[in-house]
Amino acid sequence: MMQTEEFTVTTTERLDKLVAEQVDNISRSQAKSAIEAGQITVNGAAAKPKDKPKPGDTVHIELPDPEPLDLEPENIPLDVVYEDDDVLVVNKPQGMVVHPAPGHPNHTLVNALLYHSPLSSINGTLRPGIVHRIDKDTSGLLMVAKNDHAHQSLSAQLQAKTNLREYVAIVHGNFKEEEGVIRAPLGRSPKDRKKQAVVADGRPAVTHFRVLERYGNYTLIACRLETGRTHQIRVHMAYINHPVAGDPLYGPKKTLKGDGQFLHARELGFKQPTTGEQLDFTAPVPDNFARMVRHLRQQAGLPVDKAI
Repeated sequence: MMQTEEFTVTTTERLDKLVAEQVDNISRSQAKSAIEAGQITVNGAAAKPKDKPKPGDTVHIELPDPEPLDLEPENIPLDVVYEDDDVLVVNKPQGMVVHPAPGHPNHTLVNALLYHSPLSSINGTLRPGIVHRIDKDTSGLLMVAKNDHAHQSLSAQLQAKTNLREYVAIVHGNFKEEEGVIRAPLGRSPKDRKKQAVVADGRPAVTHFRVLERYGNYTLIACRLETGRTHQIRVHMAYINHPVAGDPLYGPKKTLKGDGQFLHARELGFKQPTTGEQLDFTAPVPDNFARMVRHLRQQAGLPVDKAI
């Protein structure tokens, strides 16, 4: 079997870069290899990675279907905050991918969860139990369904916007306001398919924010999600010119040094699927986040050791 795709060139760029920007789940190095293997052509003719097709040219791609991922349980330590017969709440570390995907076939949170517990089957074989996700380099709380009944209940709560999902973030700049709401629709960026962006025809996205501390060039904020779009907080903050510090995708090159964005899912609340009891959880920020806050407080002349 082959997967095929075709697009019309609109900008003058190297072919390998164009393909990586236009086609999901293909890196530039993968595009280069596919071009060299003759799997990517321009106007029906073979090409080189460095070639620059002209606007109006047609790029045709024929790639063999990827090998199916073999999802194996793995004995990876988990920070389980809560567990009952229906749900798990885990505190995901920064740097861990939630579920297998091209480039991340194993060592994910799902691999660890499969070793720990039975999971719901609603999302199929690659995302069992996963009701919502957080980015690889975002840390914090995630709810996981252990059976299909729980999965349906938790998904319905997300749709009804009755869950509590609050994050803390260090962002660039100093807010003029104490709190606010960002209402800006999100969709795939027309300029870079690896990114999300505020686009007129995007899906509705709403983020509530409030200032916790000011450090001059940086601000510590809390963000509550009303919707849960891909990269929502990161894109919304960049949209209002306060990108998340350390964000390699949406932030500036000159930023705080860390292992990715300083963004942590601190609070999570939902109703237990069987009993209806309200469950609320809090997870402290990871050590690297706490050290950065202490550093910024020290620079700003604020008390260093109070709770975040």
